[in-house]
Amino acid sequence: MHPDRGLPAAAEIACEHRVEWYDTDAAGHHHHSAILRWVEAAEAELLRGYGLDGLFGRTPRVRYEADYRARLVFGQPVRVGLRVAELGRTSLRYEFEVLTADGTIAAAGVMVVAYVPTLESAAMPWPEEVRAVLGPAGRAHRRSRGS
Repeated sequence: MHPDRGLPAAAEIACEHRVEWYDTDAAGHHHHSAILRWVEAAEAELLRGYGLDGLFGRTPRVRYEADYRARLVFGQPVRVGLRVAELGRTSLRYEFEVLTADGTIAAAGVMVVAYVPTLESAAMPWPEEVRAVLGPAGRAHRRSRGS
């Protein structure tokens, strides 16, 4: 359960990365785009883990917001945490944090995606199989089974 609101635990994942040379800019620290790439990699792992990799190509980003709090440098290990914060009718809001090895928050923010099936030109309601896995009822069911 979410400690503050009594809600079922969110679908979440944590992934390890290392700041690569191509992740840095002329100032010698991470480029802002590296954070988005790591968050999207975590999203891919989360969706694969729940058997929802069929969503790839159907969830355009409609909002991305990041607060950059600390510099990351070449070779530095980072941990990216991503969780489903809210599943709406046609959109999904993720929250993320990028942490250094000592637990310092280097970046935190949100990414919102919408569900747009291949032949559609506008957002559509999430399929029931997505709601069953990522929605509150699905999270409560997984939690009650001890997963």
